[in-house]
Amino acid sequence: MPAPPSRRPPPSGARDTLAASATRAGAERSGETAGPEDAAASERSVRPPASTPASKVAREAVTARSAAIATERLTKRYGATLALDELDLTVREGEVYGYLGPNGAGKTTTIRLLLGLHRPSSGRALLFGVDAWRDPVKAHHRLAYVPGEPFLWPALTSNETFEFLARLHDGTDIAYREVLVKRFDLDTRKKIRALSKGNRQKVQLIAALATRADLLLLDEPTSGLDPLMEMAFRECIIEAKQRGQTVLLSSHILSEVEAVCDRVGILRDGRLVDEGTLDQLRHLSAQTVEVTFTGPAPGLAPLAGVDVANAGSNALRFEVSGSIGPLIAALAEHPVAMLTSREPSLEEIFLHHYEGADGSSAHGDG
Repeated sequence: MPAPPSRRPPPSGARDTLAASATRAGAERSGETAGPEDAAASERSVRPPASTPASKVAREAVTARSAAIATERLTKRYGATLALDELDLTVREGEVYGYLGPNGAGKTTTIRLLLGLHRPSSGRALLFGVDAWRDPVKAHHRLAYVPGEPFLWPALTSNETFEFLARLHDGTDIAYREVLVKRFDLDTRKKIRALSKGNRQKVQLIAALATRADLLLLDEPTSGLDPLMEMAFRECIIEAKQRGQTVLLSSHILSEVEAVCDRVGILRDGRLVDEGTLDQLRHLSAQTVEVTFTGPAPGLAPLAGVDVANAGSNALRFEVSGSIGPLIAALAEHPVAMLTSREPSLEEIFLHHYEGADGSSAHGDG
């Protein structure tokens, strides 16, 4: 079978040590190699301040070693552009973590640093306790990666691509791969060049998922898939979670993240601005209460933590931060025909962090 072109990006599911070595060699050729001064700067960047208690330092060290992903003040600059700003991120083993942010927030930069494709300007990224830049071969051994844009060998069929990658990857589950081929309804006889973007994305997903890797790094993995295939993807993530695999899911499809993720982190301008379970994020956000009256909507006295807006001639919409009790007490004095209350969706939580911003950035990547 023909070897991949030397200048091609590594295929999806880059779990093998050959791909890791090639990645590092490519980084060295492009000037990303860390010299002695860079190494010293990196060590200084992760060394805790002298005032940090020894017990806290020890706890943080244990967390970094035991987590599937741990970044410590991870920073990346491209010239004058700050793409990632002292990111402290921890993803526990067996967790499905949703990584959200608009284009340019720093999501793809984070993943490139986790893969060892780019050298951190300062700080470090650890995968299962292994430094992703200093020891990429060992760091890559337990992960599979799916980018948002498929880069595959056009002259190969899907089946030939799977077989080629299976020879590189240690531990590809052939039986599960066949299950995935049927689930994603992929014709494996066609050459890659004849496939649509969505079908090429299926090839990447199947190859990565079939490795049963301990860590899945997924960067917009459902790009190009139709809604039925998105549901198939969700089923795969639920299966991975049940097997104890860890997943970092970077996605613009908020309903997808809401459906499968244990925790969510929201990135803005290279900084993690919010993080937690959906219940925790909802608790910190306003609750929406819509009230319909039997007559014209009354004027209510201002209440602390309550914003009000007209929702029709005889209806009001309230955004409540904190307890709903004072609002209920105020409404008791008026003829209420119907009252509905709902927690904010992940989309509303996400948009809350971007109020007043257009979501664009000069960073140039996700």
